[in-house]
Amino acid sequence: MLLEGIFPAMTTPFYPDGRCYFRKLEHNVARYSRTPVAGMVVLGSTGEAPMLSDDETREVLKTAADAAAPEKVLLAGIARESFTETMRLAEFAADALYDAVLVRTPYYYGPQMGAAEILTYYQTLADRSPLPVVLYNIPRFTHYDLSVELTSELAQHPNIIGIKDSTGSVERIAALAKATAQVKKRTVDVTPVFTAVTARMLKAAAVETPNLVPLTALGGAVQVAEAPPKMRTRTKEVGFQVLTGAAHTLLGSLDAGATGAVLALAACIPQACQELYWAWKDNDRKLADEKQNRLLEPSAVVASKYGVSGIKYGCDLNGYYGGRTRIPLLPVNGDAQEEIARVIQDIRN
Repeated sequence: MLLEGIFPAMTTPFYPDGRCYFRKLEHNVARYSRTPVAGMVVLGSTGEAPMLSDDETREVLKTAADAAAPEKVLLAGIARESFTETMRLAEFAADALYDAVLVRTPYYYGPQMGAAEILTYYQTLADRSPLPVVLYNIPRFTHYDLSVELTSELAQHPNIIGIKDSTGSVERIAALAKATAQVKKRTVDVTPVFTAVTARMLKAAAVETPNLVPLTALGGAVQVAEAPPKMRTRTKEVGFQVLTGAAHTLLGSLDAGATGAVLALAACIPQACQELYWAWKDNDRKLADEKQNRLLEPSAVVASKYGVSGIKYGCDLNGYYGGRTRIPLLPVNGDAQEEIARVIQDIRN
């Protein structure tokens, strides 16, 4: 699976009483589908994944997949503390036609999470998962930092295709890219314009050929429907793909070897994040620097300072449904709302 470009880390909408608001989830996914982002991450950290039951997790994953445009790459956040439960969700995500699973490091038994335990967890999952595995390192929340050396070893597994690193360190992105540069490349299907071919695109293309009616059956000439044309694809060689999770260092991370980004900030201002990626892709350094500078204050205020609550309020300001967080997280207060509105007022869609 090709992981290039910007992937909003979507929020999960809730009613005021805490129930999942699936109609608003459908609205958000449909709106992201009309933007130029490469895809979406469902139930990452910004999606309040630890707040959901397993049943809710399945329903959110299914609802989002059904609402997404076929050409958008979908990553499912499925991590649980045990391999068994994570594997069950990986199988569900495959049935729902996701393209890869995003799996954060297990953290509850942190003091016992040595290299052997982490290797066993991820390698066993990758051995059995029907979907490619993307590692997820977010030490700010898990209090566990997946080392560059361990990542390099895991990258040798043919079903572990990348990592989302949310440390915000450009130096670390560069180290990850360098350490995994020699990983055997994978051949992936892409469209004629070198964008990703998703599971839902393949399903849509695999329309059954209509049953042909014999001419003699109707006693005369009939028009026979032609089989639909096959989907045109080509292939591309890709290595281990490094995604950054930090908007404030996005440009530096792309320069350092990242192939794209999974961004909380892109949940509320996806266009501004995408414009930076385009400018970098077009080698327009002056424009890329300008686009990066526009993201610095929003990243610091909306994402870093106020977290999920800030992102959700930013969504409310920009045509997406944010709404409330689940307790114990609380919504932003009036002063915070004014600050968030100020820093994104010039970069709304």
